[in-house]
Amino acid sequence: MLIVYEGPEGAGKSTQLRLLSEWLASRGRDVLAVREPGGTILGDEIRRILLDPGSDIVPAAEALLFMASRAQLVERVLRPAVRAESIVLVDRFFLSTYAYQGAGRGIPDDDLVAANRMATRGLTPDLTVLLDLPTDEGFRRVARRGAHDRIEQAATDFHARVTAAFRRFATPEWQQRHPECGPIAVVDARGSEGEVFARVHELLRERWPAFFPLET
Repeated sequence: MLIVYEGPEGAGKSTQLRLLSEWLASRGRDVLAVREPGGTILGDEIRRILLDPGSDIVPAAEALLFMASRAQLVERVLRPAVRAESIVLVDRFFLSTYAYQGAGRGIPDDDLVAANRMATRGLTPDLTVLLDLPTDEGFRRVARRGAHDRIEQAATDFHARVTAAFRRFATPEWQQRHPECGPIAVVDARGSEGEVFARVHELLRERWPAFFPLET
């Protein structure tokens, strides 16, 4: 099972992924949690370069660096874990490319589709949990974290385009044109960590009741 967490800055992806990973592990499930970019030695080095506020990276190079990290992660980590029947949780995947490098940076969708196809070689998420949060609220959460990385420092209009793109991805029309992304379900990311986790758990329980039973 491959479950991806997506959403704009401050939506709580990393927190919700950690909560689900801990929930699954406490119930004896074999779970693997990774993030993009990263998850491998190569990916972690690419992540350092991409997020360094001092890095000068043009949009095409940025997109290709993300793809390189993804290709390494898919072949060395994700595909073996899925074959071993682990529950694999990923912090960002396809949708972030289409949101940040597509809508945000202006790279044509067709170019991203082709590059993603090469990087993933057909690996498709079983579900993408898309955490939805207004841009201004996301910025307030990010501000509380302190220092910002290179992408977080991008202009407000960039992040507004990213947020709008994520919401567009939830539509049936967009999903029909992008079967490589698998099913996408939107979860309201407003409220406390516990409230959001309860919404995520309910979503997963409806899809896989044997793996995510109702708590008693």
